Amino acid sequence: MKLIRFGQAGKEKPGIVLQDGKRIDVSAFGEDYTERFFETNGPDRLGKWLSDNAGRAPVVSNAERLGAPIVRPSKLICIGLNYSDHAAESNMQLPAEPIIFFKATSAIVGPEDDITIPKNSIKTDWEVELAVVIGKKASYVEEKDAMDYVAGYLLHNDYSERAFQLERSGQWVKGKSCDTFAPLGPWLATKDEIKDINNLRLWLTVNGKTMQDGNTKNLIFKIPFLVSYLSQFMSLLPGDIITTGTPAGVGLGQKPEPVYLKAGDVVELGIDGLGQAKQTLVAWKG
Repeated sequence: MKLIRFGQAGKEKPGIVLQDGKRIDVSAFGEDYTERFFETNGPDRLGKWLSDNAGRAPVVSNAERLGAPIVRPSKLICIGLNYSDHAAESNMQLPAEPIIFFKATSAIVGPEDDITIPKNSIKTDWEVELAVVIGKKASYVEEKDAMDYVAGYLLHNDYSERAFQLERSGQWVKGKSCDTFAPLGPWLATKDEIKDINNLRLWLTVNGKTMQDGNTKNLIFKIPFLVSYLSQFMSLLPGDIITTGTPAGVGLGQKPEPVYLKAGDVVELGIDGLGQAKQTLVAWKG
C-alpha cells in the first residue's frame, strides 16, 4: 500500500493511493498513521478493511495538499556519510561505523510545502534520501531479523544549514532541525511495494538542473545493518524513521565553489517507487 495524509496542515486525514493512482480518503477506517497504528499491525488491518470498503471511500483530489504520510514519530534518526561519493565530496573519511545524529520531529512537513530558509542562514543545502519506517518495537535486533521490523519507506529531503551544522561546535543537529527541514513523502510505501530496496535511483534538481543522481546500491551501511546497529543503542519504536544518507551532489560539494539555496529556488526530487516532491525556498519572516 501507499499511505498518504492529506488536507490542511495540522488537520490531515489518512488516505491511500490505489494501484491506478487514484487517491481515496480512508478516514472511515477510524485511525490515523500513528505509532499505535503500526504497533497493532495497522497496514494489515487497513488492507482487510480496504477489500470491503475501498469502493465506497471518497476520492481525494490530486489538487489536495499532502502532509507527511506519518503522524509525528518519536524519533527521526539520520545516518551521515553513508555514500562513499558523498564522503569524498565532503572531504571526510569513510566511517568505520555509522555516523548517527537526530533531526527534530518539529522539522517535519509535507512533500510540497515551502521550505523556510532559517534566520541568519547563509548555507542552506539539500540532500535527497531514502527513509525507512519502523513497524514494531526493535531492541537488540540481529541483522538477519532486521527486515521483520521494517514497515515501509519514504522519500525525504534532509535539508541542512551547513554553517549551523559544521561551524558551530560540531553539533550537526543544529543544522538539521530547523523548521520545515524534513519534508516527507508524497507517500509511505509499505515494504511489499518495493522489490529491491538496494537498487533504487534517487535524484534531485535545483531550478531544473540535476544536482544529485545516485542509487541505493551504493549505500555503505545497508538497511538491515542500520536497523540492527541502532537497536543496540536505543529502542526503535513503531513509526520511527531512519533516514539513510545522501549521494554526491549536495551544495557543499559543488566545484569550484559551494552552491547554497536562496529564496525562490525550486528543488525537485524523487526515488524509484517512492514518488516525487517539489519544494520552493522562502525567506524567513519574523
